[in-house]
Amino acid sequence: MLKHIRELEGPMKMNARPLPFALRLFAALLAASASFSLSAPPAAASADSASSAVASFSQASPAPAGPADRIVIEKSRRTLTLFRQDREIKSYRVALGRDPVGPKVQQGDNKTPEGVYFVDYKVRNSIYHRALHLSYPNPDDVERARALGVSPGGSIMIHGMKEDKLWMGDVQYLFNWTNGCIALTNREMEELWDLVSVWTPVEIRP
Repeated sequence: MLKHIRELEGPMKMNARPLPFALRLFAALLAASASFSLSAPPAAASADSASSAVASFSQASPAPAGPADRIVIEKSRRTLTLFRQDREIKSYRVALGRDPVGPKVQQGDNKTPEGVYFVDYKVRNSIYHRALHLSYPNPDDVERARALGVSPGGSIMIHGMKEDKLWMGDVQYLFNWTNGCIALTNREMEELWDLVSVWTPVEIRP
């Protein structure tokens, strides 16, 4: 846990190099466009598809009462969905590892795992604002890595945004910027923190 409070080494350490100005400008324009689309009247044949996606997920409805009993992450859709008694109660857009296609195999491959895990502990004072630690690697992950003669890695979390990533705002999900973790905005992470308990199962799908 202390590793996550400070700058992390290994699979959880993020790329601290500043992104090019063009990417920052692109994110700012998308965030501004999303904000405008929420206040402007609907227009026929609007081209603001990115804004609509932001509005439908990041500008989310009020948090549902009561905890979630299951989390499903769909990597291909970049979504994290909360369920309670098999009913969907909330969805979020998420960012993944920098090499998102395929399951995590070894430490340092920048991939987000695929499989069934649990939230095994929570980190309130994380350098990524709030964090839910996942029980990666599971037995299948360990066996696959052993067969390849590599370390499966670890420290996979659902977390918020580090201070140097805040410029991405509500469109952070457009940038797969983690080393294998699942990232939400800090506001969304605070909401998730209240809805998810330790030992909640987490299914990560391709």
